[in-house]
Amino acid sequence: MILVGGGSRSGKTRFALDQALRRGSRLGYIATAEIRDEEMRARVQAHRAERGPNFETIEEPRQLAALLHHRGESFDAIVIDCLTLWASNLLLDGQHDLRPAALELARAAAAAKAEVILITNEVGCGIVPENELARRFRDQAGWINQIMADQANEVWWMVFGCGLKVKG
Repeated sequence: MILVGGGSRSGKTRFALDQALRRGSRLGYIATAEIRDEEMRARVQAHRAERGPNFETIEEPRQLAALLHHRGESFDAIVIDCLTLWASNLLLDGQHDLRPAALELARAAAAAKAEVILITNEVGCGIVPENELARRFRDQAGWINQIMADQANEVWWMVFGCGLKVKG
């Protein structure tokens, strides 16, 4: 399992896709975004174009561990983009403590035959958010990132399009 983190537009997705392409030809891409407006639809289309035809795209905003158990043998590498959108989906569904789900996902990723490459955002480097939901999101994202980094074989921090190896 590889964890790729960083800020917005830091090069995380391109780096993760390159890592996946090095691991074989059977490639999966799990998209956690839910299209709720035209701007998000345009982002999704741009990501699809960036990946090209090499990746089978699976849209799954919540049940990532179950999907890895079910499809983990179908691919040489699977990119999950991204953990912070997944966290947002679960929080908006009313879940409050995402650590159990993160542990389940980490175990499923470790057990998968495919190399699982997880993309995440660092959201805790800024100011303390003014509302309770945003603070809960920031805290849960931090816990998820720590859980994944602990279980990952490699951890990469992306900054300005450059990958800095943190672990592995």
